[in-house]
Amino acid sequence: MTLISFVVPAFRVQGYLRECLDSILGQPFADFEVIGVDDCSPDDSGEILAGYADRDARVRVLRLAENVGLGPARNAGLDRAVGEYVWFLDSDDWLAPDCLPEVAARLRESGPDVLIVDHVRRHWNETASPSALAEVFPAGVETDTFALAERPETLRLLHTAWNRLLRREFLLTSGLRFASGWYEDVSFTYPTLLAAERISVLDLVCVNYRQRRAGAITRTRGERHFEVFDQWDRVFRWLDGQGPEPQRLRPVVFERMLWHYLTVLGNGERIAPALRPAFFDRITAEVARRRPADALPSPGGTAGLKQRLVAGGHWHTFTALRLAHQATDTARARLTATRHRIHPVARATRDTLWQQYYRAELRRPVDETLAVYAAYWYRGYACNPAAVYEAARRLVPQVRGVWIVRADRVGSLPDGVEYVVAGTPAYHRVLARARWLVNNVNFPDFVRKRPGTVHVQTHHGTPVKVMGLDQQRYPVGAVGMNFAGLLRRVDRWDFSITANSFSTQMWERAYPADYTTLEYGYPRNDRLVTATAAEVRRLRARFGVTGAEPVVLYAPTHREHLPGYRPPFRPVQLLDTLGPGGRLLVRSHYFHDRDPARRSASAERILDVSGHDRVEDLYLAADVLVTDYSSAMFDYAVLDRPIVVYAPDHEAYRLARGVYLDVTAEPPGAVATDFAGLVELFRSGAVDAPAARQARQRFRARYCALDDGHAAERVVRRVFLGQHPENR
Repeated sequence: MTLISFVVPAFRVQGYLRECLDSILGQPFADFEVIGVDDCSPDDSGEILAGYADRDARVRVLRLAENVGLGPARNAGLDRAVGEYVWFLDSDDWLAPDCLPEVAARLRESGPDVLIVDHVRRHWNETASPSALAEVFPAGVETDTFALAERPETLRLLHTAWNRLLRREFLLTSGLRFASGWYEDVSFTYPTLLAAERISVLDLVCVNYRQRRAGAITRTRGERHFEVFDQWDRVFRWLDGQGPEPQRLRPVVFERMLWHYLTVLGNGERIAPALRPAFFDRITAEVARRRPADALPSPGGTAGLKQRLVAGGHWHTFTALRLAHQATDTARARLTATRHRIHPVARATRDTLWQQYYRAELRRPVDETLAVYAAYWYRGYACNPAAVYEAARRLVPQVRGVWIVRADRVGSLPDGVEYVVAGTPAYHRVLARARWLVNNVNFPDFVRKRPGTVHVQTHHGTPVKVMGLDQQRYPVGAVGMNFAGLLRRVDRWDFSITANSFSTQMWERAYPADYTTLEYGYPRNDRLVTATAAEVRRLRARFGVTGAEPVVLYAPTHREHLPGYRPPFRPVQLLDTLGPGGRLLVRSHYFHDRDPARRSASAERILDVSGHDRVEDLYLAADVLVTDYSSAMFDYAVLDRPIVVYAPDHEAYRLARGVYLDVTAEPPGAVATDFAGLVELFRSGAVDAPAARQARQRFRARYCALDDGHAAERVVRRVFLGQHPENR
């Protein structure tokens, strides 16, 4: 029999589900199955589960016809489980590496009905906080099993389903199931502990409990938090039907109920101010209804005072106590800020006159006809913002589009494009008053998000390397990053434009906030779809290509974490393989370090295009792309032309910089890991052999399905006109 059945319900977790599944499947232990339950998720969670099931026989997928919620979804997975034990792991959490062998050993040695494992809370800023295990069991945890009556303090451990494994036969014979609604763990975990004859606790961190910055129920305000009362009512109704032994634990259960109610009430992110009096009154009523004659005495200190106030229905005193604590916390924060206050002279230096002018402009009305565009830190007219600008000129001509550029890049703007120069009064004025702000990076920190304005983050590539908050796990590649500042900038976004589902998933993890994702395809790639043969010939002629001679574009990504690193690349040797008519376009700041190539007889056939403004021109002119971990491969794949992944430092890059995708395992074409292998791919014709074409088709199906030539139009219709266009 399979030892462990993981039940993993999935609903709106596409950004986290892969990490959860990888953490299970990558364990040095194989006696398990994974039942992924697609709870009719509106995102791509179901497709992710299906992909894992296709690649790994240990994964099975159950697709529900309608959304039923976490509790019933777990029940559906339980009904399909065949393992001796069931582990209900939440799909946004993940297992600690190498934990399963020790879990399995404890299960086989002790045979418990319930095995509780330890966990840590993993916060979005990569900090961690321990569980209450050491506090509950200060003398340590024994390996022997016990009944709850022997160790009633076990009820003080976090009452979640994911930090315990349950013997499946025990669940079936006891008839315990999850209820519907929020706080569904309550009415399941407490009865299972009360009913179990053999409980074991493993003092090993096995679960990373993700504390999401956005999207978690515990960070969502609303009336549904009142459902906690229904769940506790189920606990006591179950308890009423049991024998005398569980009844003796009623005072401990009551204490946990009261603690839980006060925890929910005390969390300002759950209960809105207008609902707090009603929630308090409901607690008072529940205390009067449920308090046993032999109730445990109230604890000392503030916690005990709160319990006495709520039991007596003293709402105003309870509120005053809460406000007093808040005032104390605020005073401490202000004292800390005062100690670290910037010297007035330094503040005056930083707070420029232009920013004062910007703040003055903020007091003027928003210009309802003004849209501001920028790309690559004001380096010019390019990328997705340029494509959106062009579509907006056609579809919403009443909107005035203004570009922000550096002074040294003004000459690169196309004729007729209105612009302001970064740092000038006009620059600060348009930033303060524009209704729409469109950028493929973030605007400066001083920019405020005004009510009624719309900030559009277009991004500038499908991510291979980790980005945003995920970089916290790879400090070598995140030197100097201010993640708190990054999140303040992300919080300004109203829309995030993505090219494919994969990008959507990664951005949700890397940039967690309350923006709306527009998974429309990349506007800049419209041109790759609509370009004519005549346009391609004109572009090739600009680069000196007048006939059918082969053109290879080499476009490696930068290694921010390795200044000065140069991928081993010998352009002359590659040109010799291409033949006498071959051309090589190199888009890399490393090109100028290759003096031997530039002085050779072949130099006229090697062109440095690193400074070319529009990379789409290079894609259209090239017959083959050679790259490594650059997002260029996703864009170039739209053209359905050969792509070669040349990754000589793949393992080092993966470990130091971090990647979302192994492009050597799921490539868009042929792969080489050293320069000799790269040359051989061209010499042998493997660059466009059947195997390479099949890999490219799989890659295109996954990443390029939305690139149909209408992405910019979809963005403009949604952002500027409020329409909801369908992908064509």
